[in-house]
Amino acid sequence: MTALANKFHDTGATAVQALPAELRKSLTNLARTPHLLVASDYDGTLAPIAPVPDEAFPDQRSVAALRSLAGLHETTCAVISGRALRDLATLSRLPGEVHLVGSHGSEFDVGFVNVLPARARETLADLHRELEALVRVTPGALLELKPAAIAVHYRGCAESVAQRLLKVLRTGPCAASGLQVTYGKAVVELSVVDTDKGRALDVLRHQAGATAAIFLGDDVTDEKAFARLSGPDVGINVGGGESLAEFRVDDPGAVAAVLAFLLEERRAWLHGDQVVPIERLTMLANERSVALVTPDAKVNWLCHPEPDSAAIFADLLGGPAAGHFSIRPEHGSLPLGQRYLPGTMIVETRWSRLLVTDYLEHDLESHRTDLVRRISGSTDAVITFAPRPEFGQVPVRLVREPEGLRVVGTSDPMVLRSPEVDWVITSDGVHETALAVVKLREDAPVVLELRCGTDNLSAAGADEPARHRRAAIYWSSWADGLTLPAVEPDLVLRSALTLRGLVHVPSGSIMAAATTSLPEELGGVRNWDYRYCWLRDAAMTAAALVSLGSFTEAEGFLVWLHGVLATVPGPERLHPLYTLHGTQLGAEAVIDTLPGYAGSRPVRVGNLANQQVQLDVFGPVVDLVVALASARGSLSDEDWAMVRAMAEAVSRRWHEPDHGIWEERHAPRHHVYSKVMCWLTIDRAIKLGERFGRALDPSWVFLRDAISTDVLKYGWNDDVQSFTTAYDGDDLDAASLFVGLSGLIDPTDDRFQATVTAVEASLRSGSTVYRYRRDDGLPGDEGGFHLCAAWMIEAYLLTGRRTEAEELFGQIVAAAGPTGLLPEEYDPISERSLGNHPQAYSHLGLIRCAQLLSR
Repeated sequence: MTALANKFHDTGATAVQALPAELRKSLTNLARTPHLLVASDYDGTLAPIAPVPDEAFPDQRSVAALRSLAGLHETTCAVISGRALRDLATLSRLPGEVHLVGSHGSEFDVGFVNVLPARARETLADLHRELEALVRVTPGALLELKPAAIAVHYRGCAESVAQRLLKVLRTGPCAASGLQVTYGKAVVELSVVDTDKGRALDVLRHQAGATAAIFLGDDVTDEKAFARLSGPDVGINVGGGESLAEFRVDDPGAVAAVLAFLLEERRAWLHGDQVVPIERLTMLANERSVALVTPDAKVNWLCHPEPDSAAIFADLLGGPAAGHFSIRPEHGSLPLGQRYLPGTMIVETRWSRLLVTDYLEHDLESHRTDLVRRISGSTDAVITFAPRPEFGQVPVRLVREPEGLRVVGTSDPMVLRSPEVDWVITSDGVHETALAVVKLREDAPVVLELRCGTDNLSAAGADEPARHRRAAIYWSSWADGLTLPAVEPDLVLRSALTLRGLVHVPSGSIMAAATTSLPEELGGVRNWDYRYCWLRDAAMTAAALVSLGSFTEAEGFLVWLHGVLATVPGPERLHPLYTLHGTQLGAEAVIDTLPGYAGSRPVRVGNLANQQVQLDVFGPVVDLVVALASARGSLSDEDWAMVRAMAEAVSRRWHEPDHGIWEERHAPRHHVYSKVMCWLTIDRAIKLGERFGRALDPSWVFLRDAISTDVLKYGWNDDVQSFTTAYDGDDLDAASLFVGLSGLIDPTDDRFQATVTAVEASLRSGSTVYRYRRDDGLPGDEGGFHLCAAWMIEAYLLTGRRTEAEELFGQIVAAAGPTGLLPEEYDPISERSLGNHPQAYSHLGLIRCAQLLSR
């Protein structure tokens, strides 16, 4: 709880609880708008009405809440008052972050009176003299002078005196032409300019780009602002009387409660409410789907019908409001731990008297995603089922039936089989959530089955223990066929299982990671969607599994790739990435209703890299064909034809600039890594053809030499004593280590040794290695990449620096989460993991290093 929340809790938490349920629900929804405008009247709203206007001081709880709200990202705060702007600023003492608008919305700038027309200034002076004379003979009346208006306050007058004053004003000054008259609570204001709080609210909304607004006010003059509210906006009238506002609260004390509640909801939505460290998330997988589970058994990420589809549970990126499926002991305690059952993707989360076992079911129809959750133990467990299809953008209803729950409102059927569970269904006005408490007995586990893609709530053909065994055997039988290195065999096995879990078996494609938009910098904009099949990443993943003795993933991926190649004129027209089913991606889009992991926005779906030119992709693919053919002792005609086509593509395009492995969103460059991969394509094609007796294109040998000469001539920079990122600069890049890792030059070459030293000096920071340190056109920073650290380890070994290699490898191992998973990056400064999770690059790098260190 924040200091403000503590303060409010001590002095008026009951006021928050006393807010009407419908108002709290609307405020919660409002807090989740991309850009929020919070606007309020002053007198009678932020400050109690005072007998003397100069003594109307604001409730300090409201001031603190407004100050904190104004400090939040994408949140604009303003006070629109009938007071003169100078008086409002002096009396309220609100910080500069809160915009002040005076004179009923006409005074945005303290100097605006200087531009009043001469005629208006004369009228104002005449009006002042007339009203001053009237007030002088009216006991209890007060004048308030404003830059373009004069207010007559009669709160201190006796009733009969006030009525006589009003009669005189209406028949006299108020009837004069050229004046705008505004009647408020015990005040009449006469202005020589148009005044309209509604117009002021519109101006503020436009200036801020607000997607929703809240306005709080107590006076008749505030009705013009309430009239401008629509859609998700919220209007709150303070006190009594007729109003256009949808909601009403009693007094300024209740306003403070409203603002405190809104602050906490907004802060939680923007910054994430106690986000789980990325590396502590555990992945479930079957042959076609993935899900993530937190250390306390909350399923916070699941997409359907494909891993690159919209999410059903997106708590990972939007907090509880974005959907989750949670199980916990009724009487709170921390979990004792979480683990995978050895050699499987089945996850157990354990408390002292509660065990939750999770797995995705196997051998289902292609349109199905089934999650099984078995709850066992000897305590009471609380279950929360909050599906939010389409990233929470589709309203959901839940219908109770004897065998469980039916989800209504989705395009795809969905049910939760949960016989004998007594659900209570609640609503926030848009979505419904199911809650239940189950009493566990040692010999009677409760089984929950989320079935996506079917409306069938009947019992499955096999009982749960049989399906559990089937899931376990699926993974363990595959794992038993692997050849593991002597160094960190258990962690290598977990990495292999993770890579296998990222394989989309029905299509043969392989995901780069299981998630989208986990940030490369907390609170930053470097948030990308990695739920697709990159040709490079997939080829490297498949090659890593081949190196461990599993060939089926490589064979499936190559079949998928042959299918993709059939849709383009030639390999040089390949996109860098495709959907899991081999089609082109749609446009990259932003889901602005999700706040992002720990407030890191935007949340993206799709990836603009789809449209880039990346000439390095041929190298890893051909390398994979070589690895697979060598391992199984044969080379298929189809794979050889693809290798030849890729070599021909290199011959036509190797001299062109491209966007490179890191997919920077600026003009193409002549990247050293891309040139090296073009060289590798030709080199491996030659060696593959020689080994398997295939006819070689006689030009390949000359082409290989030409590319090598080009890299050595233009990629090396004498000034920095290193191979650089690209031919046109002196910036360094970890990927340039491939000059030696690929075999283009001998590792004993002084230029490679110098490059290793230069990359180490410039890009290594403790336990990690950054990709580069140049300005890539994006704001903010990023962490170091586990893959780049793995390349550095291999470079250390090639240059005889085994001690450094072992030390750095130990640091990568230490960065893995409790269940052995690694995301993309690690920030050595904040000592936390970053990026999408789990990341194929990180795990294939770990496998490679363990194998090299075992030799």
